[in-house]
Amino acid sequence: MPDIRNTSPICGGSGRDSVYIDTNRILDSCRDKDCYEDVVVYLSDVGSDLIERSGSVRTKSAKVICANIQVDTVPFNRGFYQVSITMYIKIVCEVCACIGRPQEVEGIAVVEKKVILYGSEGNVNIFKSEPGAQNFCGCSCAEQPGTNLPIAVFEVVDPIVLNTKIVEACECRSCHPCLSASELPESVCSCINGRICCEPAGKVLTVSLGFFSVVRIERPAQYLVHGTEYTVPEKECVSPSTDDPCKMFKHMAFPVNEFYPPSLCDIKNSGDNDGCGCGKR
Repeated sequence: MPDIRNTSPICGGSGRDSVYIDTNRILDSCRDKDCYEDVVVYLSDVGSDLIERSGSVRTKSAKVICANIQVDTVPFNRGFYQVSITMYIKIVCEVCACIGRPQEVEGIAVVEKKVILYGSEGNVNIFKSEPGAQNFCGCSCAEQPGTNLPIAVFEVVDPIVLNTKIVEACECRSCHPCLSASELPESVCSCINGRICCEPAGKVLTVSLGFFSVVRIERPAQYLVHGTEYTVPEKECVSPSTDDPCKMFKHMAFPVNEFYPPSLCDIKNSGDNDGCGCGKR
């Protein structure tokens, strides 16, 4: 049986104390580099009509606007959990329906990712009070117990668009069955101008996307840490001067680095690139 650690905070000198904190502990994590080929882009009615009359298209931007995360236990593997992630990506493309007059269209691409991580076990019911939830005349058991499932955290950068093309709808459905409108969250559909067409009849737009992501599993935990008392800052707040904006602008530092694009040597030394450069192998 583990020791019961319930000692009082130990006061130290110079404002340093041992204090208790309640935070999340990372139990397991992983990083990944995923490539999804020929993902269907669900366009608006206007966008689908433009794709039907065009043979040239290019993607301007791709941005992750929403992610649905679900955590499930793995049978016969105590303490392990499957994290299922559905990402919704807003795609903005330029379509050449008329020569010399490209038109911008928007759409939603949906990709799924699954990983298995260790999340330990928890057998306690967690209740937390909410400010203003106390009711003098009502039931005091309004708060519901928290789940024993761990917390999954998903971090991802906006994807890199590797390829964009227009294909026949019949070719696309053989590999990627189309979603229905009810399967797309309302918050995602509202990001697109117009009604999303989930069942195109003729041509469809597909993209290939590359993702860099990190997934981790956390659980609440309590720790005893050494802390230093917070002191009032000595720096005074400075309000911007609205009387003479040019005077304020003159005191701003000139952004010299913005006019000198970084070289391969600079990128490698900063740790942002693992490639070879500057004679290092």
